[in-house]
Amino acid sequence: MIPEINQTVDHFLDHQISDERKKMLQPLLAYIQEKVNNKDTIRLHFICTHNSRRSHLAQIWAQAMSFYFGVSNTFCYSGGTEATAMFPKIAETLNQQGYQIQKLSENENPVYAIKFSVNEPAIICFSKEYNNDFNPKNKFAAILTCDNADEGCPVVSGAEARFPIKYNDPKTFDNTELMDEKYFEKSIQIGQEMWWIFKSIT
Repeated sequence: MIPEINQTVDHFLDHQISDERKKMLQPLLAYIQEKVNNKDTIRLHFICTHNSRRSHLAQIWAQAMSFYFGVSNTFCYSGGTEATAMFPKIAETLNQQGYQIQKLSENENPVYAIKFSVNEPAIICFSKEYNNDFNPKNKFAAILTCDNADEGCPVVSGAEARFPIKYNDPKTFDNTELMDEKYFEKSIQIGQEMWWIFKSIT
């Protein structure tokens, strides 16, 4: 793991996650635990409306925390009910928290390579619909990270399980003096919850 990410993770604490949130996270934890017990591949597909903010944060933190805790054969994805672009503040925030980020293209929907370890493959991130060919077609868990995606995807084709784990949208604070702080906090919240899930796997 990149040392700066370790420094971020070192500040994660159980008691900073409410009992209510842990109850929401528990079904996903149980799903992953069952996969580990059965030595099955774990595919986690995080879905939001635009695949621009929360779903990317969840994908990246989940992939990093699975590596951090040695939960092997874990592959994390993200998508939206529609494609837009990964919001630039997401890359900036993750970089501040230790991730190494390279922007691979400059079009309207840029592609980013995001690394959590110098020797592990980069996570390739760009905005895409959840059923894009870049994402798995079956044997995956669909994790709905916002209300609109949960309501807009009554059925996620190919998913063998579905988990609503909703996060408030930091977009609310775009172009305000609180923007940097709120994006930082949202990334930490998502990272800490993915940390709690994977550290609980036995």
